[in-house]
Amino acid sequence: MTMDLTLLPAPKVIESLDYEVIFDRLLARFRELHPDFTLVLESDPAVKLLEVMAWQELLMRQRINDAARASMLAYAVGSDLDQLAANLGVARLVVTPANPNAVPPVAAVFEADDRLRERTQAALEGITTAGPRDSYRFHAMTADARVADAGVDSPDPGTGKVRVTILADNESGIADSALLETVRNALSAEHIRPLCDLVTVHPAEMIETPIVAVLHRRPGPAGEIAAATARAALAAWLPKTRRLAAGLPRSGIDAALHQPGIDRVEILSPAADILCDTTQCVRVTGVTLTEAVGNE
Repeated sequence: MTMDLTLLPAPKVIESLDYEVIFDRLLARFRELHPDFTLVLESDPAVKLLEVMAWQELLMRQRINDAARASMLAYAVGSDLDQLAANLGVARLVVTPANPNAVPPVAAVFEADDRLRERTQAALEGITTAGPRDSYRFHAMTADARVADAGVDSPDPGTGKVRVTILADNESGIADSALLETVRNALSAEHIRPLCDLVTVHPAEMIETPIVAVLHRRPGPAGEIAAATARAALAAWLPKTRRLAAGLPRSGIDAALHQPGIDRVEILSPAADILCDTTQCVRVTGVTLTEAVGNE
């Protein structure tokens, strides 16, 4: 299983920058060299020069921070991430090819950074032909950019049967026969599948549920802002549950909705935690949040 890069501590090489701290340091050094300079006026040419120097140093240090981030898999984006992925033989996939003959021409749609980052993490797993779970998952994700997630298990251990479940990157989450065939062909290659493995590829089982909850909030503008923040937090959290075996825990819903200014969250649906295995995924069919305003 790949490491969750978001749980890593912030790298020390990336500095916290403060313009005032840089300016004060330059000013202190200037006073050491010129003890007679005691009156600091904002209009003084020496002060203006120090301000320019401080701003330039801030920009330089920010550029160093950006360069450091670009060299780390957890932070690199765009073409910087492409370069890191290429070091491990991984290329960004095309989701939708370009159509230069369309009017107006349509640009190609490429694999998102987060997905490419995840595949890059798993690239070393794909080198082996011993048939480990993460190797099959890497090759399934690499077979087609429309694969949102892949689950691997053995329904009958000891028989060589390997079941690969595909979650599609579409609204329903269900992979069509063409996508399943693409993945099946990719996993059947001699350099990927061990000779004794029998690999089958299946679409994910989607468990549908709405989210219905009551936000008991405080009155006034503060409560309105809290409710809006809660809605945004839930919308930001839900995509993380769109994965095989992620399920839909009520605690996660409560944590997203229980923002400062929300006194209580009453979850009406789902009535219990939805637990999934590697062949299942939850599809939230809708979100209904009502607000109950308390007294002052």
